[in-house]
Amino acid sequence: MAEATNNYPLPVFHYSVKWSKNEKDLCFSEVTGLNVETQVIEYRDGYNPDFTTFKMPGIKKYSNITLKRGTTAADNGFFDWWNDAKWNTVERREITICLLNEKHEPVITWKVKNAFPTKVDFGQLKANGNEVLIESLELAHEGLTVERNSKE
Repeated sequence: MAEATNNYPLPVFHYSVKWSKNEKDLCFSEVTGLNVETQVIEYRDGYNPDFTTFKMPGIKKYSNITLKRGTTAADNGFFDWWNDAKWNTVERREITICLLNEKHEPVITWKVKNAFPTKVDFGQLKANGNEVLIESLELAHEGLTVERNSKE
């Protein structure tokens, strides 16, 4: 029966995020931007009798990652990290994002290389609002690897 569970799509609601190997998991309500694309290089030699271009893979391009969480009075970590960035000097961090199974074990792990904050959004304040204030942190980075950790 263990093989049958490998055929089910994975739910997205159980995951963890870490800034470094020594730090505890951080709580986020949403993680977006786990995208990578390969830019296409088009080339045509002037001597080529075909009136078309050759296409070949070029540089990989990574989307910015956005982390969202409920705002708490005691934690100013997003703003502190963003505020520490000065001209050409920024603390870059390795980020690990793991999709977890029901036993809290990693099933898919995204490892983000040299991440740094590019934007902090403190959410919306509304006089008639009744929801949690959500803050977000947008991260630029220099690479993303994906590991599948299926043991079944």
